Order: sequence, then structure tokens, then C-alpha cells
Amino acid sequence: MRIIAGTYGGRSIRTVEGPGYRPATAKVRQAVFSMLEARGVEWTTSRVLDLFAGSGSLGVEALSRGAIDAWFVEKNPRAADCLRGSLRDLQVPDTRWRVFQADLLKLLSRPAKDAFDVVFIDPPYGQDLLPPALTKAVSGGWIAPDAFVLAEVEAKTDFEGKVPTQLIPQADRLYGQTRILLWQNKTPDSPSTQAPSIP
Repeated sequence: MRIIAGTYGGRSIRTVEGPGYRPATAKVRQAVFSMLEARGVEWTTSRVLDLFAGSGSLGVEALSRGAIDAWFVEKNPRAADCLRGSLRDLQVPDTRWRVFQADLLKLLSRPAKDAFDVVFIDPPYGQDLLPPALTKAVSGGWIAPDAFVLAEVEAKTDFEGKVPTQLIPQADRLYGQTRILLWQNKTPDSPSTQAPSIP
């Protein structure tokens, strides 16, 4: 899999094969980054959190585009080692990334020391892990005010009423069997809260 743009553009990262692993295609990754940049995301001032990271394709792409740093959470030790290998292959300074081989819901249950400006979340299909992960990320303070949260899920995923209300929908798009959802983190009393805009 090749990185699309930025410092490491054109270079490859390692991928893991097996049930539940489906690295984002180049088309989806391009759409994701266009979507975020169109909404004003400046990578050089953004910290990134990549949850259920797998190969880490989205977090690595963000680093390539200048993100301050990226934290990756991946439970599978083989996938976590593969991700570390990709980051070392690319010679990304180790001050700009951390890979946690950990159970995501347990890690998010801990209060965050710092919040993140962009959060990617790509839960395994069929396990209904998106709602609890979002809830814990919000309640634990992992998501910064006005931060964007982007999820990649199955096309027919139904989570109506299960997403924290301060995550305001920004986009909902289908790419074949993949559904991309984008929210912005707005506290209920925030004066900047806007009505949902879903182009």
C-alpha cells in the first residue's frame, strides 16, 4: 500500500492480512483527506489518534502530510509490530508517533492527558464497537473541542441514537461497501455549535 501525498508520498507501508483487516483503499483515503482538508484541517497543527489502527494507513498518511504526531491503538500484536515496522522503514522520528498494543476500550477508559484534533476509527465489522469507542473517547477527554472524528464502517451499520450528542454530523458517504462518517466535537453549550451539514 502506497502513501498518497506529503513527505512520504509514493512510499509503501506494510499491511497485515487476516480476518477483520481491510486497509483503506487509495480512493477512500483520498476522499477522507479531501473531506477533512475542505473543512479546514491543518495537519501541521494537528495531533492524530488512529483507533483500531491495523496497518495505520490513515495515521501514517496524516504524518506524511505534516501532523504533529500520531498515536496508534491496535490490539493484535502482529499488526502492532507491522505498524511499528512501517514507521521505522519510513524513518518517521520516534518523537512523532506511539503505537499502543492494547485493548482499545480499556485504554480509552483512562482519562486522557492530552486531546487529539483528528480521530480516525476503523472498528472490525460486525462487533458493534463504534458506539462504545466513541462514548469512551468523548467521556475520557480524548477528543479536543472542535476536533473531527472520522469512522470507516460497513455500509449498512445502524447506530441510531448510540453516538454522543456532542458529536455533530458533518458527512455520511458510501464508497461501495464502505461507509465514511464524519463528526465534529461540539459541547452542548458551545456558542459555535452549528446545525449538521451533510453534503
